[in-house]
Amino acid sequence: MGKRKEFLGTVISDRMQKTIIVRIAYLKKHPKYGRIIKKYAKFKTHDEKNSAHTGDTVRIQETRPLSKDKHFRLMKIIKKAQASHTELKEEVK
Repeated sequence: MGKRKEFLGTVISDRMQKTIIVRIAYLKKHPKYGRIIKKYAKFKTHDEKNSAHTGDTVRIQETRPLSKDKHFRLMKIIKKAQASHTELKEEVK
C-alpha cells in the first residue's frame, strides 16, 4: 500500500457539523500553450472536534470514505485566521 496524500489548504466553509471545506491551490501547465496556471480543488474534510474555522490554514490527509463526498480528515491546524471586525464587535456587546 502507498502513502496517503497530504495537502495544505485554506478552510473556506465550516457551516456543517464535523465537516469543513478546504480549498487546495496547485500549479498546472496548460496542455497547448505551456503557460503555468494556478488551479484550485475543494475537498470536504472530517473535523471531529469542530476546531477549524473559515480562513484557517490546515493540513489534511486522505482516508477511507467517510461519506459520499468526504475522503479526507483534518490532521493539524497550521495557522489560525485573524478574527474579523464583526466577530469582535459581537463579543464586546
